[in-house]
Amino acid sequence: MLKTRIKRGPKKQFGQNFLTNKNVVKRMVETASVTKEDTILEIGPGKGTLTENLLLSGATVYAIEKDRDLIPGLKEKFSEYIKNKKLILIEKDIRDINLKSLKLKTGSWKLVANIPYYITGEIFRTFLENKIQPSSMTLMVQKEVGQRVVARDGKESILSISVKVYGKPTLVSYISRGNFFPAPNVDSAIITITNINKDFFKGFSEKELFEILKTGFAHKRKFLFSNLSSIISGEKLQKAFRKANIPLNIRGEDLSLSQWRDLAASI
Repeated sequence: MLKTRIKRGPKKQFGQNFLTNKNVVKRMVETASVTKEDTILEIGPGKGTLTENLLLSGATVYAIEKDRDLIPGLKEKFSEYIKNKKLILIEKDIRDINLKSLKLKTGSWKLVANIPYYITGEIFRTFLENKIQPSSMTLMVQKEVGQRVVARDGKESILSISVKVYGKPTLVSYISRGNFFPAPNVDSAIITITNINKDFFKGFSEKELFEILKTGFAHKRKFLFSNLSSIISGEKLQKAFRKANIPLNIRGEDLSLSQWRDLAASI
């Protein structure tokens, strides 16, 4: 085990809450089914707790760290892994990373990260919509976000559908705030998204679907037909609903994933 410690407190502006419970970290690595054959992209390695466990699995890790003050400590702690090219440490904002520059290929890598919660939505969009998609994503997210992604209450949302059109989300476990330093104001959850692909989009484009989703969920209390009539003529919309076998008096949150697909293909 590595003994070097990175002595530096978290920065609020970066949304840093360092994981301190090694059992939680191990659970993330196990959830992602990380092996020595894998290439992993980690966002915000921080003090390297998750990074260490990923490296001990034998995987090759690309760690993207925005905080330049953490880079020297990470370089010292993982010097041998860097030397052997098992760890590629990159000082950059993940939102500025071009996956092509890392020479990653679609479906040939995994995303595993304890992400800053304020960019959760951007992380989902950036990697799920990307041409170079990961095969899976295992993330630490805010508890309520994890519940919404899997539609724990049985009601779909623009977030849950936007994830499910690309892969299968699973809420693995809840993680209490006491497992982080500093402790955030919310509890967290480990989620994993597997079977990531773009097979859902047949007969319509991603752009067309997301325009329908955004409009369909614009006014939650209104029926879906009423919301969509703001961008699609009534006659055409009625025909699409009939073709997709969807009742006119239904709200967007009550449509299943397959119904959204049928509707998008019918419009």
